[in-house]
Amino acid sequence: MELINREKNETDINLLSPLTWAYVGDAVYELYVRTSLVNKTKLKPHKLHIESIKYVQAKAQADILKEIMEELTDEEKEIVRRARNAENHHLPKNAEPEDYMYSTAFEGLIGYLYLTKQDERLKEILEKCIEK
Repeated sequence: MELINREKNETDINLLSPLTWAYVGDAVYELYVRTSLVNKTKLKPHKLHIESIKYVQAKAQADILKEIMEELTDEEKEIVRRARNAENHHLPKNAEPEDYMYSTAFEGLIGYLYLTKQDERLKEILEKCIEK
């Protein structure tokens, strides 16, 4: 039984905007980081939040993506390219444009793998992210 119903097929997911993949990937990654911190620490909520920021801010995500790029398949690199090049009209004040583009690409990859139910590969990549 799936906790959350992911009902779109891969063809439909490929037709979605890469920014939609990133929208989902942002939530998936944040949940993964928060759960990982709860599992591995005994921090109180405010400290959990402070610690999680180290993983989910744009620069951290951009750095992680750059570190794992060589380990990605050609298909995954294409997903990253599409998400990185997606035209985004929102740029946060506290992020460099290049970091934001790469963090969007990272979130796009996470969202794509999640939506296409590539759970084993998603888990591999998320575990590498926490290690790095």
